[in-house]
Amino acid sequence: MAASPFTLVQAGSREVKVTNPDKVFFSKRGDTKLDLVQYYLDVGDHLLDAIGGRPQLLQRFPDGASGKSFFQKRVPKGAPEWLETTTVATPNGTTSNALVAADLAHVVWAVNMGCLGFHGWPFRADAPQFSDELRIDLDPMPGTTFDDVRWAAFAVRDFFAELGIVAYPKTTGSKGVHVYVRLEQRWDGYEVRAAAVAAARELERRHPDRLTAAWWKEERGEQIFVDFNQNAPHKTVFGAWSVRSRVGAQVSTPLSWDELASVMPDDLTMPAVLALVQDRGNPWAGMGNALQSLDPLLALAEADAEAGLPDAPWPPVYPKMPNEPPRVAPSRAKRPT
Repeated sequence: MAASPFTLVQAGSREVKVTNPDKVFFSKRGDTKLDLVQYYLDVGDHLLDAIGGRPQLLQRFPDGASGKSFFQKRVPKGAPEWLETTTVATPNGTTSNALVAADLAHVVWAVNMGCLGFHGWPFRADAPQFSDELRIDLDPMPGTTFDDVRWAAFAVRDFFAELGIVAYPKTTGSKGVHVYVRLEQRWDGYEVRAAAVAAARELERRHPDRLTAAWWKEERGEQIFVDFNQNAPHKTVFGAWSVRSRVGAQVSTPLSWDELASVMPDDLTMPAVLALVQDRGNPWAGMGNALQSLDPLLALAEADAEAGLPDAPWPPVYPKMPNEPPRVAPSRAKRPT
């Protein structure tokens, strides 16, 4: 039997083998595995600014974006000796060795394993006690449009600006927008989530007809959900510059606020994003040099607690938390007899 075809790719100081380089991963234009590798090499410096040094959850698509996928929490046996990993934990305490996006060779290795994009933890492997990113996920509900999501992102930006917090937008690669805040290394994941809950509740109070902090879908209506639980400890989020598992190879694209005002996310494919980068560079440049404080949001969280508000519901995979309301949809809660 003939050996599988492969090519060697120079990724920084290492050569990495890419097997089946001509395999089509994105069927709409015929983009191949090697095209995906080259895209990540072309945005490499910007990618590493966003995800470098962070543990990554592997979601593998052996047959490309049109095929089935599976999550792999642990780096498989037989990985190269140079591959950097770190120990991460699930909400129930189970540990595993996760890939660290240490450099572009690690990225290329993951793509060769069938990873289209990267799901990152909100901390660096060398400082896991600190969650240094606040990630606001604006999730459109049925009946809303991307214009509604766009409006919501600007509402988040303006609210944060009032608090002296600088935020950066990116598309999710699908229908939503993520708003990121790079934080000082002072707070753990529980504190960052508490800040996100406070932000979601204040945004809902300000814009009750357009934004919701309701965890239960049946309570959200035709509004944009400000998803605070993307900040729960150990929660991974689809990363900046990552390519989605869509046949058009759409990218979760960092943008300037001016660009967000007019862009349509389906247009942000690998070639389109590379053209943007060549034209104007990285709109998130400098994010890591201007670290932000959570203190204003934590003050809001404390005020909500003093006013008698309980914690917001946690995702079902997490243990029951202190001061958390019943973890059951209102329509299924037992009514008093």
